[in-house]
Amino acid sequence: MAPSTKSLAALTELLTKGRLLWWAIFALGSSLLAAALYWQYVLGDDPCQVCIQARLWAVGIGLVGAFMLMLPDTLLYRLAGFALTLLTGAGMGERAFYLYEIENFRGDGSCEFTLGMPSWFAVDQWFPALFEVRNICSYTPEIAFGVSMAEALIGIAAVVCVLALLGSGLLIKSALATKTD
Repeated sequence: MAPSTKSLAALTELLTKGRLLWWAIFALGSSLLAAALYWQYVLGDDPCQVCIQARLWAVGIGLVGAFMLMLPDTLLYRLAGFALTLLTGAGMGERAFYLYEIENFRGDGSCEFTLGMPSWFAVDQWFPALFEVRNICSYTPEIAFGVSMAEALIGIAAVVCVLALLGSGLLIKSALATKTD
């Protein structure tokens, strides 16, 4: 096998079988939350409304990974996991792009000091240390090499969405190939 064929086979195996992918998704969501809390509590960059909304989507990514680790590894559950991963990745990407627009003076800049969630999902009141809005929208901190947090989240969300779509396609292709054999 050529190296590129081996890489594709390894990627297909990772995305269609086993639990390593879901561990990675859980770790990604957990790492994003940990990074946000580090920037908030250690570096002193208080989050705005949209930052907290992006943080909620990051928690959602981690929860998808956690739930998928608890569920049986079946075709239906794996497809549902990919769909939820795509949804949470796209949600985080949309919020990150909104922040990017604000920090580059292209968005409408509307932001509030409340999270704006319904009373039945008042996470800012239940877990204020994690989800309380403490700043107005203006900029996101630089992560490294001139890349802002909003730009980094856009890239991460794009990778998550591409992997979810690729995984869904490979899983369906694998299931159809198995069915016709």
